Amino acid sequence: MNDTKLIDIASALGISVTTVSKALKGYTDISKSTRAKVIEMAETMNYIPNSVAVNLRTNETKTIGVIIPATVHHFFSSVLNGILEEAEKRGYLVIILQSNEKYELEKKQLALLIQKRVDGVLMSLSNETDDFSHINEAIRKNTPVVLFDKIAKRVDCSKVVINDAKAAFDAVSYLINKGFKKIAHFRGSYVPQNSIDRFLGYKRALEAHGIEYDSKLVYVCDNNTDFEDGYENAQKIMNEHPDIDAIFAITDLVAIGIIKYFNEAGIKTPDQVAVFGFSNWFMSTVISPKLTTIDQPGFEMGHTAVSILIDEIADIKEHRPVIHQIIELPTRIIERESTVK
Repeated sequence: MNDTKLIDIASALGISVTTVSKALKGYTDISKSTRAKVIEMAETMNYIPNSVAVNLRTNETKTIGVIIPATVHHFFSSVLNGILEEAEKRGYLVIILQSNEKYELEKKQLALLIQKRVDGVLMSLSNETDDFSHINEAIRKNTPVVLFDKIAKRVDCSKVVINDAKAAFDAVSYLINKGFKKIAHFRGSYVPQNSIDRFLGYKRALEAHGIEYDSKLVYVCDNNTDFEDGYENAQKIMNEHPDIDAIFAITDLVAIGIIKYFNEAGIKTPDQVAVFGFSNWFMSTVISPKLTTIDQPGFEMGHTAVSILIDEIADIKEHRPVIHQIIELPTRIIERESTVK
């Protein structure tokens, strides 16, 4: 490890530490010849600036933390691409952590990021998170937090979301307009806000089209990113309600699990049962039949979230008031083979 310090350069050149420091920073009151000698000696001695000391002086580390529930999901991969691109443009490094949908791990990871003195944090909450005190405490201590995708309405911070209820309403209305009447919903667990909102959108669409809501047609997928939930619940619903004609799934992975079971069981999609997913994962075009789904703008979500966060970091540094924003990004239906007879 190189331990060259400013005083070593100063001693080698017979000048003051202050002159060396100013020369390296490009101060105009240092002559060009002196600056050139200092830079040359610094390179010869392999001098590396002490970034920790710089960070303490400027009160910033030029790093941001990101906590996501999972990295295997295509949607979060797209979000991360948006985050990384915008952060790099604006001179920030990114630390990425995965909570694995666990509240306790998410809580520890946020504490770790704050300990590492990140300038701000982006978060998509785990499925288990129903206590937000760790986030509120971070915000209280002047670490800005921006939530995206899976958010909490009770946390006072900026958020980047889609309208999950409207997207689900549009999806189920689409199925009804295609002639499907007995539509099941494979929902997520009861804690995440996006799971709640997609369920409410499903229910409202049925009611808006004069179809009676039946709670027996709603199946819970606790791991709502796992196709095994879709596979197992598809098997269960066909035993319990063989007369259903469509299923609206919480995610594409759940929908792909449904189609996998149908293909193995000889149930034709969509002739016997249509399947509608959510997020437009790349596997939705690989499965047969190809999956109709809601397109979530993951890249744009990440890009927008990090842009807001960096602006809030600047506001705090310059002692300006932070004005929280809620940005709602549009979604659209991608029609494919799984719903078109």
